[in-house]
Amino acid sequence: MNIHKATAEYEDWLSRHVRLLAPDLAIKHEQMRTAPFPFLRATFYRWAQVWPEICEEAAKAPVVLAVGDLHVENFGTWRDSEGRLIWGINDFDEAWRLPYTSDLIRLATSALLAPAACGAKPAVDALLRGYMDGLGAGGRPFALAEHHNTLRTVATARLHAPEDYWEKLRALPEVEDAPPAGALKAIARMMPEGGLHWHIVHRVAGLGSLGRERYAAIADWRGGSIAREAKALAPSACIWAREGKGTAAILYQEILDSAIRCRDPFVRLQKRWIVRRLAPDCSRIELADMPKERHEIRLLRAMGWETANVHLGSAKARELLGDLKKRPRNWLLRAAQAMEKSVRTDFKAQEA
Repeated sequence: MNIHKATAEYEDWLSRHVRLLAPDLAIKHEQMRTAPFPFLRATFYRWAQVWPEICEEAAKAPVVLAVGDLHVENFGTWRDSEGRLIWGINDFDEAWRLPYTSDLIRLATSALLAPAACGAKPAVDALLRGYMDGLGAGGRPFALAEHHNTLRTVATARLHAPEDYWEKLRALPEVEDAPPAGALKAIARMMPEGGLHWHIVHRVAGLGSLGRERYAAIADWRGGSIAREAKALAPSACIWAREGKGTAAILYQEILDSAIRCRDPFVRLQKRWIVRRLAPDCSRIELADMPKERHEIRLLRAMGWETANVHLGSAKARELLGDLKKRPRNWLLRAAQAMEKSVRTDFKAQEA
C-alpha cells in the first residue's frame, strides 16, 4: 500500500470515530509536504503500518503500554499538584500496547529528521543511554526545581512575557458552530468553579491530531486569564494498521495513571475528550531551544529517561534491560536509519 492509499484509508477509518474538520485537515496535508520531520509527526498511522516489517527483529521485543506517536517535539512542561514545574512527554493520543522498541526507534528517527545538531550517532546514543539509565534507576520524574538547571532556564524564560501568550490565544477566531455537549461538559468539569462565563475559540495545533475537533475555552477568573482545551480522541492508529482488528479502547488515561511521573492535575480523559489546561507554563521544549550542543545531548538523554518513566508503568526494568543487553551494538541507530529512509521515501512519494 502506498502513502496515498494509506492516508485515504486511514482518514476514512478515522472519520467513523471522530468528526473531521476539512479546513484543518487541509492544513495538515500542507504541513506534511513541507519537510520529512513534519511528515513523520503527521503520519503515525503510516509508522504503525510499516515499522514491524522494516524493523522485524526489533518488533519481537517485550510489549509495554507505549506512547506510540513519540518524537522529539512531544515533550513539554506543566504544573503538578504542588505547583512545581514538571517536564516530560505531554501527548498520549496514540497510546497502545507495543514492543518498547517502537517508541525508542520512533524517537531516534525523529532526532535524525529534526535534525539534532550534535549528529546522528551521538543523538541516538544519548537517547539510548538515557533510557537504560532510567530503567536502571527505576525511573524518576523531572521536577524542574532544585534539579535540571538547563531545562528550568529554558522553560522559565517563556514566563517573562505571559501577556503575549494570552493576547495570541484571545485573538483566535471564535467557533462558528456550537461545540458538542460532551466537549462543553468536559471543559466545565475542569474549570476552577461553576458558573464561569467563557468564550470558545478555534485553535489549530499539533500535527498528528490536526483535523479533529479542538475547542479552547478562555475565561477571566480572580484577576487573570485561564483556559481549558478539549480535544476529540479516537482509538490508536495501531488499530487501523491491524485492519481494524482488536478493541477500540482509548488508553490515554491508563498511560497517564501508570507512568512514573508528576501528573498534571488538569489533564483528564472525559469520555472521548481529553481536557487540559492552557497556559504559558504548559509549553513544548524543543531541541532548537537548547543553547549549546552539549545541552542538546542532555535533553536527548532526558527524553530517553522520560520514555523509560512511561514504560516502567507497565513493565519490569529487569525484563527490558535484559532484552536490550541481547541486542547488537548500534541496533537503535541502524533501525532509526532504516525508518528514516522509509519516511523520506514516503515523503517524496506524496508528490508523485
